[in-house]
Amino acid sequence: MKQIIDEHRRQFLGIATGAVAVGLGVIDFARAETEPLRSSASNASWAIKQIDAGVLNVGYAEVGPSNGPVAILLHGWPYDIHAFVDVAPILAKTGYRVIVPYLRGYGTTHFLSSETPRNGEPAAMAVDIIALMDKLDIKKAVVAGFDWGARTADVIAALWPDRCRALVSVSGYLVSSQAAGSAPLPPQAELQWWYQFYFATERGRAGYEKYTHDFAKLIWKLASPQWKFDDATFNRSAAALDNKDHVAITIHNYRWRLGLAQGEAKYEHLEKKLAAAPQIEVPTITMEGDANGAPHPDPSAYAGKFSGRYEFRLITGGIGHNLPQEAPQAFAKAVIDADGA
Repeated sequence: MKQIIDEHRRQFLGIATGAVAVGLGVIDFARAETEPLRSSASNASWAIKQIDAGVLNVGYAEVGPSNGPVAILLHGWPYDIHAFVDVAPILAKTGYRVIVPYLRGYGTTHFLSSETPRNGEPAAMAVDIIALMDKLDIKKAVVAGFDWGARTADVIAALWPDRCRALVSVSGYLVSSQAAGSAPLPPQAELQWWYQFYFATERGRAGYEKYTHDFAKLIWKLASPQWKFDDATFNRSAAALDNKDHVAITIHNYRWRLGLAQGEAKYEHLEKKLAAAPQIEVPTITMEGDANGAPHPDPSAYAGKFSGRYEFRLITGGIGHNLPQEAPQAFAKAVIDADGA
């Protein structure tokens, strides 16, 4: 299998000729991508599978050989699985079995019981993915994501390193805690988190519920100011936000960060471990777009949190927060490289 993957990797790198990878991890894949790999709503719709795992019935897309090494790709807020619509085929062609789940509160993923708290805390989301891996009999996987998905991938790598082949995380080390979230930031940094404070109010909850799609489109534009997505591309992903639990999960997530909402007792032991900001030992590549308009830490602030093989890559060419959809070749290459350069 490793020989097959290595051969597919060589073929992929041949496709990517023209991409520039120089010292300090600066890569301009945006200009190297060919038109068929650019994200557009013309991509064929994925067949969605459903499976009971943990407290959820999870909706997920799957491509690639069933016996290949596994890559689990995790989306953020307010996006969906289509952030990886161009990444997944690249990885599948290199031999990966690619799993792209809807997080709780998105798309066709739904709770099995009406009694389960609509909890958006980080530990709960990570446990969801571990439960999915268990149900699919996946022992180890590359976990890769951005935004909420990057945080979830970081948590999995920190708490369950034995389940991770490697980690790819846009914006780096996003493990945090309620105590860390309560610390005030400089005014300019606080300004970037305006929506978190909005969601802390009942007006914010009602406003997000009433204007979910409008709100999401605004975040897309602010977070990726140079990404010229069309309405069809946005609408394809925005449909996932119509999940009946989406607003509750979103509001709880941001209120939890500020200590304004409590989590579940069954996750307390995990949150205590995360509050200690544990090192991540699995092979890791962190990434950042050069035009990311969303709040994100400076790479120098978190480099020391990765104790295994580690690399940071800056993706240039006007790449914003939704890096997998804006620069799919760069993201796919990071998954391949992190898994065994």
